[in-house]
Amino acid sequence: MKRNSMGKTLGTSLSVAAIAALTLSACGSDNNAGSGGSTSGSGSASASADCGGKNSVTAEGSTAQQNAIAEFNRVWGQVCSGKNLSYNPTGSGAGREQFIAKQVDFAGSDSALKEEQIKQAADRCGGNPAWNLPLVFGPIAMAYNIEGVDKLVLNGDTLAKIFQGQIKKWNDPAIAGLNGGANLPDADITPIFRSDSSGTTDNFQKYLAAAAPQAWTKGDGSEFQGGAGEGAQKSAGVVQAVQATPGSIGYVEKGFAEQAGVPFAQIDSGAGAVELTDESAGKAINAAKFAAEGNDLALDLDSIYGTKEAGAYPLVLATYEIVCSQGYDAETAGAVKSFLKVAANQGQEGLSAAGYVPLPDAFKERLLTSIDAIGSTA
Repeated sequence: MKRNSMGKTLGTSLSVAAIAALTLSACGSDNNAGSGGSTSGSGSASASADCGGKNSVTAEGSTAQQNAIAEFNRVWGQVCSGKNLSYNPTGSGAGREQFIAKQVDFAGSDSALKEEQIKQAADRCGGNPAWNLPLVFGPIAMAYNIEGVDKLVLNGDTLAKIFQGQIKKWNDPAIAGLNGGANLPDADITPIFRSDSSGTTDNFQKYLAAAAPQAWTKGDGSEFQGGAGEGAQKSAGVVQAVQATPGSIGYVEKGFAEQAGVPFAQIDSGAGAVELTDESAGKAINAAKFAAEGNDLALDLDSIYGTKEAGAYPLVLATYEIVCSQGYDAETAGAVKSFLKVAANQGQEGLSAAGYVPLPDAFKERLLTSIDAIGSTA
């Protein structure tokens, strides 16, 4: 996961200006340690907001959502005066473990609860199931460095073969066929991958498996399996490596690519080339299906990554808040619901500037239904 240049994890009481000044955080190892904590935001309470429950809640986990959580906390403190979330960005795995151990009120995670954790989480919630609520979406950009190429179109098949070392030149017929009229050079391709354990890597490889099941034979997971290219530490390292390496391409969160001024490819899922924008990523999120009915909103990622919908950009990382459906005391339940409601409503306004995708309305409606259903111990 991402740390700042002084080696400290970033707290969630950051102001908007501070968020803009920081390098956007990225997802890395689930096992990185860190320290958190924050002070409450300031501002006036809103009479229309649900501001119930205790004033302070705790959470731990994913750094991919860290800057979004900071923005949500800032807005929560403004909408509900005196409210504050202390978020410890130690990694998704650590967040799930600390939630199960009752050390935090909820967890941030780049993946839903693992099969073996479902019963443990229910025990933590007083015999009630825990729910996976996808609250933050961050698109993954395919950043590249090809002299003279301002527009590049790729698809799942070509990306799979590039990152397995099967397509080695930028003027390969498979790439040229997607880029009619482009002057692609007879230059070597250097794939840049995350050398550290990374949720971004896991989601990228899950995308390849869904979008190009015949071509991608390496599976998924937080360690890169492709076997081709050069590794770089953290998302900032991927961007730096792409900038420094002519002919390179790497997968990285959109905010990093934008901040560095690096171009990124369009993706053709079969209905034409799609540029990465809030709107195109939102279309893919809208197409998402859930793994089951009810208020647990764990996603069927294949429905996003394998989408063929025109205008949808499929390479989107989803991160969850893992909460108790019931089993909190009334004060904690009220505060958790208050934070999540503000995050899903007023908190969405500042997400685009931080490199995330605001929730589409239809998706938000389903999410709010689940948040409203969170209860406390009778």
